[in-house]
Amino acid sequence: MASVHAIPSLEQEYEFTSESKRRLMIGIGAGVVLVAIGAFLLASGVGDHSHEVVQGQGHSAGHEGEHGFKWTTRLWANLWLNAVYFTGVSVIGMFFISYNYLAQAGWSSVFKRIPEAMPAFLPVTGIVMLVTFFVAGHDLFHWTHHDLYDPNSEHYDPIIAGKSGFLNTPFYVIRIVVYFVAWYGLWRILRNFSLQEDLNGGTEYYEKSIKFATAFLVVFAVTSSTSAWDFVMSIDTHWFSTMFGWYTLASWHVTGLAVITLTVITLKERGYLQAVNENHLHDLGKFMFAFSIFWTYVWFAQFMLIYYANLPEETIYYRERFSGYGGIYQAPFFINLFLNFVFPFLVLMTRDAKRTNIFMKIACWGIIVGHYFDFYTNIMPGTVGEHGGFGPIEFGMILIFACGFMWSVSTQLAKANLYPKNHPMIEEAIHHDI
Repeated sequence: MASVHAIPSLEQEYEFTSESKRRLMIGIGAGVVLVAIGAFLLASGVGDHSHEVVQGQGHSAGHEGEHGFKWTTRLWANLWLNAVYFTGVSVIGMFFISYNYLAQAGWSSVFKRIPEAMPAFLPVTGIVMLVTFFVAGHDLFHWTHHDLYDPNSEHYDPIIAGKSGFLNTPFYVIRIVVYFVAWYGLWRILRNFSLQEDLNGGTEYYEKSIKFATAFLVVFAVTSSTSAWDFVMSIDTHWFSTMFGWYTLASWHVTGLAVITLTVITLKERGYLQAVNENHLHDLGKFMFAFSIFWTYVWFAQFMLIYYANLPEETIYYRERFSGYGGIYQAPFFINLFLNFVFPFLVLMTRDAKRTNIFMKIACWGIIVGHYFDFYTNIMPGTVGEHGGFGPIEFGMILIFACGFMWSVSTQLAKANLYPKNHPMIEEAIHHDI
């Protein structure tokens, strides 16, 4: 009988089967059909449960009153929402492997090919965001209207005009391009080192990976915050929070951890990654538990300070989500809190839960869905206001992006050995015990 400490075979290829491709194509097709149905219904005036907007309630509402709401804005807002959400999930794969390289952590090397595969989706979300901004920027971002900066215009806004050095279209587009080029470019370097390490062995590529992973962390330390300002906070142009960068990073991070964990468990249940044991899952569970608490800490700190100060220019952000627009964002707001704090806190509290597949999967799905609601409540009130809701467009768009992301990850997993067989700490990972 083999020893429990025997090293399993490190030769394992993932097969992205034609059946899996067919199912994902069906999912994408179903998503397209749902979006088409939703667009038809909105264009026909069906399903737009708008409510009377309180005068002065949010800047997008005021702009809507001047120019009229277009049903296509909800379509573009959903594109932007899903692109931001899946950009975060994708780049967190790079973030995860980078801080593990910097810490010279060995335990995660046995499943590192999963987070390593996730950033391949970044070009898709980057292109979607650029196209959406160029086509529908005026509808989604109040600050893009030139009359706001003209002192002779009746729409002149001195607050927004004061931010013109940062919020202007050329600089904004440059920043988006820089984010995606930097993130994707550094990932390509680390990915190449990882594949070369498989072929040639040694520690040369591992040491190079540590250097470039550190470079990514320095870049991401800045761009994780500035991208949050650009992608989300700039929608509510008058409002700002100095904690918003940390808040968005925490949301992206725990969602990425949930995706990594769910993928590890799914592959393991299908016969792959048998070297991953309950100790690895326990550590991933601790990560999700800890960063759910961290997200809640940042959320509460931001909310508490704004609530306590009770300044109108700050509290309007929460007023819109509590009671604005007929209260249509109140349910998503509290669902967000429940799924992202209460639910993972209770599910993942015990040691046994973090070592049990079913509890881990339930927690992962709760976090993944919960943080979609997080970004939904951050983005939708400022873009579509009273015209928000959940219908075929929302469900269809989620389906398209989710299936596209899974296709991208599966393609990358099939391109390399599932185990980084020449990683210098792979044996430590196989024997991981806590």
